[in-house]
Amino acid sequence: MKKTIFAALMLFVALSAGAQEMAAPVQAAPVQQAATLRFGFFSYQDVLQSAPDYAAIQRNLESLRGKYQAEMKRATDEFNLKYEAFLDGLKDFAPAIRMKRQAELQELMEKNMAFKQEAARLLQKAETEAMAPLKARLNQAVAKVGEQKGLAFILNTDNNAAPYLNPALGENVSAAISAELK
Repeated sequence: MKKTIFAALMLFVALSAGAQEMAAPVQAAPVQQAATLRFGFFSYQDVLQSAPDYAAIQRNLESLRGKYQAEMKRATDEFNLKYEAFLDGLKDFAPAIRMKRQAELQELMEKNMAFKQEAARLLQKAETEAMAPLKARLNQAVAKVGEQKGLAFILNTDNNAAPYLNPALGENVSAAISAELK
């Protein structure tokens, strides 16, 4: 029994040593290959804003935002008028009328708040939908530039995502991506 355990132990040690010798060349290969990899970098927001149709999209969104703000102002003005009328007649109202008017004001205020939240949601949705085709085109342009220049990857430098990029290993591809969008 001792001979069997000793033989199994020796076989395990021999296999472990062989596996370590085989793993050494494999680990060295990525280090050599990494030295030849090149990358690109650009500011997603800057390139997006330089697109020809970005300004038109922003104008349309501002127009829509203005319409929602005008409606919110109208609703706020209506509420303020009713509230002032309520305050002016407060001492003359019978308790039942006062309660009814308070309930009307409360309902109007809740409707205004709900509209404001819905308007914000709809504006966000409209912006997402309006920007989706442009962002899709930008992503295609990034992929195309990456393929053309033989880059391993392209980094987005917005929000200080890449505080240091070695210019000897990477390339600023902002101009090439902007040109692809036009």
